[in-house]
Amino acid sequence: MKSEAPALLVTETFYSLQGESSWAGHPCFFIRLAGCNLRCAYCDARYTYEEPGVSRPLAELLAEAAALPSSIPVEITGGEPLLQGNVYPLMNGLLEQGRTVLLETNGSLSLARVPAEVICVMDVKCPGSGMADHFDPANLGRLTPRDEIKFVLSNRADYEWARDFLRQSQPPFGGLIHFSPVIATLPPADLAAWIIADRLPIRLQLQLHTLLWPDRRRGC
Repeated sequence: MKSEAPALLVTETFYSLQGESSWAGHPCFFIRLAGCNLRCAYCDARYTYEEPGVSRPLAELLAEAAALPSSIPVEITGGEPLLQGNVYPLMNGLLEQGRTVLLETNGSLSLARVPAEVICVMDVKCPGSGMADHFDPANLGRLTPRDEIKFVLSNRADYEWARDFLRQSQPPFGGLIHFSPVIATLPPADLAAWIIADRLPIRLQLQLHTLLWPDRRRGC
């Protein structure tokens, strides 16, 4: 009896500009996987866990990526992509194509199996998300200086929590760190003023895709 070809539950694939991280503004191919183990208060991609997703063969996803120029990075995102075991052969297959591969992950699941060549963009969930207790602190030791950390901040309390988290982290993370405001509850100018006042060595990040396409919720 033939075994089924490896597949992943996918919410959408699309080609756009990267909206976050140090890659913001760079053309990118996105593979958004279905499913998430967290329920953040400010989530802007609830459809990834409210809808079942479509089962797509791994080979089909790799072929879709291969049709683009080799210089185009691929981001695997969600939802939470590490929930699906076949994400690992997907990452390895993309690396074999010579791709730059980005993985956006919520920080709750171990990064131990993620290939070293993959650039992780990992969230550290603040209290305002309602999910701060789900973070896996061991992941801090699994990151490399080429990886990136993102804190999404809902208010001043989140800012102070993230600031103190960074000050207390030993050893300190050597990669890029982003503070991103929840626009509905935290004016970016306020966050900028706090960062400057505290002389934090981090980057303020605004979601480029929400500025370019404020009326779009998918495919951007």
